[in-house]
Amino acid sequence: MAAVLMCRRFPRLSRVTTLVTTATRKAEGGSGKRKQQKEESLEKTDAEADPVATIQLLNPLHYRVLYNPDAYAKSRAASQQHPAGSSGQALSDDFTTSSQALPPIGNALPKAKAKLHPQQTVSAYFSTPQTKEEAENERQEMHDSKEDPRMFQKGRPEYRFVSYDRSEPAEPLSLEEADSILCSVAAHRDSQSPGAIADSFRKLSCLLVGHHAALLANAQFDTLCGCAMENIKSFSTSDLIDVLKACVWLAVPPSHPLLNACDSEFCRRVWDMDLDQLLLVADCWRCLQRSVPSYLSILFSYANMHWKDLTLPQFVQLLYIIGEGRRSPVDLIQKVESVILKYLDSFTLEEVGAVCLGLFKSLSGISDHVMRRIADRVSLQMEDMSTYALVNVLKLLRCTRMDHLPLLKELGKVVPARIPATNIQGIMHIALTCSSLHYFDEGVMAAVATSLPSKVTYCRSKDAAKLLWSYGCLDYEPPNREEFYSSLIEQMHRKLHEFRKFPEHLLTGLLGLAFVKRFPEELIDYALRDDFVEKTRGSKYELQKDLFTLGKSVEIECPSYQGSHLSPQLYQEMTEMVLNFAEQEIYVRPEIVEATSLLESMLGGLEYVKIHMILPHTRSSDLEVHLAMDGHPIPFNSKDNVRGKTLKDIGVSLTDDLMTQLIKGGSHSQSPLRVGNEATTPGEDRREAQPPHAGDHTALSCGALTATTGLEVELKSGPKSALSSPVWKQQPREVKLAIQVSNKNHYCYCSKRLLGLHRLKRRQLQQLGYVVVELPFWEWFPLLKRTRLEKLSYLHYKVFDPALLSRAA
Repeated sequence: MAAVLMCRRFPRLSRVTTLVTTATRKAEGGSGKRKQQKEESLEKTDAEADPVATIQLLNPLHYRVLYNPDAYAKSRAASQQHPAGSSGQALSDDFTTSSQALPPIGNALPKAKAKLHPQQTVSAYFSTPQTKEEAENERQEMHDSKEDPRMFQKGRPEYRFVSYDRSEPAEPLSLEEADSILCSVAAHRDSQSPGAIADSFRKLSCLLVGHHAALLANAQFDTLCGCAMENIKSFSTSDLIDVLKACVWLAVPPSHPLLNACDSEFCRRVWDMDLDQLLLVADCWRCLQRSVPSYLSILFSYANMHWKDLTLPQFVQLLYIIGEGRRSPVDLIQKVESVILKYLDSFTLEEVGAVCLGLFKSLSGISDHVMRRIADRVSLQMEDMSTYALVNVLKLLRCTRMDHLPLLKELGKVVPARIPATNIQGIMHIALTCSSLHYFDEGVMAAVATSLPSKVTYCRSKDAAKLLWSYGCLDYEPPNREEFYSSLIEQMHRKLHEFRKFPEHLLTGLLGLAFVKRFPEELIDYALRDDFVEKTRGSKYELQKDLFTLGKSVEIECPSYQGSHLSPQLYQEMTEMVLNFAEQEIYVRPEIVEATSLLESMLGGLEYVKIHMILPHTRSSDLEVHLAMDGHPIPFNSKDNVRGKTLKDIGVSLTDDLMTQLIKGGSHSQSPLRVGNEATTPGEDRREAQPPHAGDHTALSCGALTATTGLEVELKSGPKSALSSPVWKQQPREVKLAIQVSNKNHYCYCSKRLLGLHRLKRRQLQQLGYVVVELPFWEWFPLLKRTRLEKLSYLHYKVFDPALLSRAA
């Protein structure tokens, strides 16, 4: 392959200084070349549609990426055959969000004419013969968002009465027999009774799938549909349901006039139908992919009146319908929790997954108590649960921000071995759950990273972006980091056209990369262009903060970047917004107020300490202190900037309840993750500080802090007496300290591992010349209940540590 082409197709990562290309290896053979030509042809088409599809990556840093496209471009995907009943229309993004983590159960129906799955647009170009391994990979990646969520219906015979049965008819109808039926209808149109019309539909519902298209194109079928519409009010309810079921089997388009008439008629009959019939009709509409908001509203009202009479299958099917309709009926959802608790021990594991998926898709709230009960059961039976059902539980778990440690630990035991057989959407949701809960399990994340390169061509833009975010958020670079990141960045390049519709995904992926010091230049240039920024304003998500973080990070860490930048006006707007938030929500936190007040007292006044956001785009505060190289504090905070009057009158009382929330992360009745978004670190809740010993700069541990006589003298005599090291006197320049008052939400759950955003902040502060000093929550929060002298001694130890100036020198 020509070097020029390689440079165009395979971007340099941020740490790569040179990309060495070689001739195509002989071992690739002719089939490999044909596959490569298909990829290049596709990318050329994308490039013609959008000239920014060509990527070159920035190199501001000091590490290399070894790029090996063969490591992740092995899979070739063929076209996917949709099951009978498909409307023939590609599913919208909303209907492709559920993850498929196990190979789908094959339908017994004959397959319709093959059509391209929306997630296989790129890989379908690879038309060369597949190896056995590649065919298996493709089978695992197949995902049908209509069928996969319905697996729970296989577990009980009762679901036959409330859902559409897709099993193949026992006696299939030939096309000739279908023609005979249609001719008879046309010949006796005026004398057709409703029962006869319904019987014709029942017979046609046995037609082989391969003949559906011919039937729908037949003018005599239109005649039959016309007869049905003319007599629709005369049908019995069971006959009308059979007509609708026939339409599902025959894959009648969702906008067909007959379906319009059926929709209106079923809305009129709702109150005369039983709940099984109502759920069955709703399921047929789902299979037809037809939006029926009026019918669903009436169904939910009916269910709301009879919710105490819901059987277990009816309840699970109802939640499935609620989820697939993306609607959350408020009155009904309030009663759902009691029914979940009623049937929780009787649910099959697949039904547990279906319940969670329905709540997740409909954005229905659920209490911590009910979520914990569900998690309790799953943690005890995870090995017996399908990966698909488990992923659905994880989706709801991350939405409720539930810190259920037994489930998370069991996840680390069960999931890694399943990852190779899990498809890309399931993998993404597993990784995203870990990052959303700030839970780092290296076994899980390493297993995902190992499996991803061979699956990457199946990634949607959403999958690639959220995988990058997950690893960046947890600040984890896996053992195969170069292959892992190269494959995902290349897939982001392939999916560039999707970011026009979903701009949030591009920003999500780029921020995940920025956390781990990777900056793909052309993708960044595209994201910071005026036209893309304008697209973000139309998103349903608030993306301005993400743009702010990305834009400023590039300015600090990529001095050679010459692409687009955000406008100064946008920077100013975002800075003001963030600072206003800080004034109201951050600077007034008790742990920060106390640290600020004590530092001012210790250093000599307000002008020696400045509380502000040195880097507003990182969205957290700093206490800035300047020291001369001889160890003396330097006044730098002008009176105009003094905010002492704001903090002096706050009057925060450090009550026992407040201290419990600070140390544990929340009250006993609330999830720690939901109080200030902080995670609890078991075993460290009551850890308190001990006095530092000479030359000991490790984290303070358990025990009481005793203020010795020598320390009292040292504090009274001022900072100079604590700075006897000659290193402090060698350099004439000053040292700027950025003091971080951290909290649990800065770290991974149950660990002292910084999250990606806060790692990025400290890295950038150091790059701008600051020495970062942390008051870690596991040391500082317990000290808040101690004496003033104990707190002062701790701060003195932190600020006047000779090692700080030694590092600065």
